[in-house]
Amino acid sequence: MIIIGAVLLVLGLVTGLGVLWTIGIILLVIGLALWLLGAVRHADAPIAVKRRGASRGRRG
Repeated sequence: MIIIGAVLLVLGLVTGLGVLWTIGIILLVIGLALWLLGAVRHADAPIAVKRRGASRGRRG
């Protein structure tokens, strides 16, 4: 999504079509936001696994 957004952004700037430029910016921003959210979730995953394992051990 980031690559498609960057390509559309460049095409919009080169051709002068504002629609391509706008769609490119939107896709670029959404792609970057999803990439950052994915990075945060992967960093938090080991903590969540440890918490779940610890709570199961206490009950069982």
